[in-house]
Amino acid sequence: MSADHTVTHEATGDAAHDSNEAGHFTLRGYLIGFGVAAALTAVAFWIVMSGAIASGAIAGAVVVALAIAQIIVQTSAFLHVNTRVQGGWTLIAYVFTAVLLVIAIAGSLWIMHHLNTNMMPGMMPDSSNQGL
Repeated sequence: MSADHTVTHEATGDAAHDSNEAGHFTLRGYLIGFGVAAALTAVAFWIVMSGAIASGAIAGAVVVALAIAQIIVQTSAFLHVNTRVQGGWTLIAYVFTAVLLVIAIAGSLWIMHHLNTNMMPGMMPDSSNQGL
């Protein structure tokens, strides 16, 4: 009987009774997610375009923090990545992907910094006086 229920359940496309799903997602939830995402985008745009934060480093850090918040809002509100969906495996895969991205980006920046420091001709000792 449970196999018939599963087949009927899959045939109708109703995921409300599936134990692996997080439940119902409402229009209100989507609209709240959209509003928060739009507000985060507007604040970041305002910071950059108005020059509200004088220091470029601080402004960059705030925009990056807003981008991280935007990623969290988008994945939770629209992609439904949370601890309840599929027993938390989706969230674990998401965190693993984020860790790999941080390692790849940090490693790339580190390599580019060292290449810039050690290989740029203007940074090398003066070699024009070596008897050519």
